[in-house]
Amino acid sequence: MGQCVTKCKNPTSSLGSKSGDKESGSKSHHKKGGGGGSGGHKEEPSAPCSKATSELSNGTKALEVTVETPVIPAVMGEPRKDESLDGDGLSLMRIEELFCCYKDEHEDAILEEGMESFCNDLCVDPAEFRVLVLAWKFQAATMCKFTRKEFVDGCRAIKADSLEGICSRFSCMLLDAQGEENFKDLYRFTFQFGLDADEGQRSLQRDIAIALWRLVFTQDTPSILEHWLDFLAENPSGIRGISRDTWNMFLNFTQAIGPDLSNYSEDEAWPSLFDTFVEWELERRKKEEEQALMAKEEEGRCTETECSPTTDRHETEGSRGSQTWGGH
Repeated sequence: MGQCVTKCKNPTSSLGSKSGDKESGSKSHHKKGGGGGSGGHKEEPSAPCSKATSELSNGTKALEVTVETPVIPAVMGEPRKDESLDGDGLSLMRIEELFCCYKDEHEDAILEEGMESFCNDLCVDPAEFRVLVLAWKFQAATMCKFTRKEFVDGCRAIKADSLEGICSRFSCMLLDAQGEENFKDLYRFTFQFGLDADEGQRSLQRDIAIALWRLVFTQDTPSILEHWLDFLAENPSGIRGISRDTWNMFLNFTQAIGPDLSNYSEDEAWPSLFDTFVEWELERRKKEEEQALMAKEEEGRCTETECSPTTDRHETEGSRGSQTWGGH
């Protein structure tokens, strides 16, 4: 799983750059995918170029040499004369070229390094929610990896054949993920996405599960989520991993059980871990209420103590006044 799994443990950190250094990213693309798009750029008079001019000893000028900057159409989203489009106006050639910009040198897939560059050029953090949604749309089987088929089919599914096109689809993809059935599908996908396929994992590591829970609920966070994650973090010895059943049932739990947990019943078919959590959470709330009550009582006692010297002073001054009038 490599660096991407590590990033999931701390989703607020960034593998790429949110500001997105497009210039540096484009250079890496030309290095990796120059062969795929070397002949595709348009020769226009306005194309960026550099001229080298030198003056000979006899005062005449040498021949001007013009070097035109190469452009990868798949990256820039520019049309090509030799490409054929499908019914949705997409170019399979451009999608393939875009894939080749980031693919690994030894494997026909975009791996960790390529994924970092890809996300950087999309101006997204590899550990943010938009990347999870993109992976869901691409139906990626493994974290930090896009196979050629996943990438090509995914781009066709979201109707994009360039970086520009993918970026323009993010808002629609995020809106799409808010639908009840779509979110349920995304939620279940996230569990499978977090497993280490090479290791044959069947349950999520606790730390990975905590990070993915926080990530998948980015757009609509249940009120009980942070307490659930605190419970998992504070009980490492009793929770080795999160099973698929526990993962799936937690979504049902957030939808069926109220914030006060009053309608939770151990007699229903909840995972035993939920029974332990509810007991832990109710005890935590009880202690919190007791501490709040003690703090309030302590504050009341302090107030009384502060008022006492003033009261005694007034009483003393009053008695002195009586003695003075009595003396006259």
